[in-house]
Amino acid sequence: MKQVAGTLRLDMAQYRELEAFAAFGSDLDKATQRQLTRGERLVEVLKQPQYQPLSMPKQILILYAGTRGFLDNYPASVVGKFEAGLYAFIEDRYPQIYTELEEKQEITDDIDKLMDEALKAYDEEFKDTI
Repeated sequence: MKQVAGTLRLDMAQYRELEAFAAFGSDLDKATQRQLTRGERLVEVLKQPQYQPLSMPKQILILYAGTRGFLDNYPASVVGKFEAGLYAFIEDRYPQIYTELEEKQEITDDIDKLMDEALKAYDEEFKDTI
């Protein structure tokens, strides 16, 4: 979890600061707009329904997707749909991601490559549903 969420605190702090700055209505450069977009998606990812906690591998997977930019191309309103479909997709096609994260308790290079591959495959599939 620390590997994936390590930059999350900093990203969220920067997002909050930029969000306040952007409220003044000034023109923002592309890098700032990207950071605001990512921060908005990460806020959505951090929301969980009450009394429905996610397993550790699922938390890692969605945080990985958020921090690595896989959600940046979608509106914040579809992040929940992306997340729900992602878990089923991984269970069906890449179940070894969940088992390896449970067993090893860290993101090895192999798991990193596999999660990247799985998220790219899901991204291609998800594009057609929205």
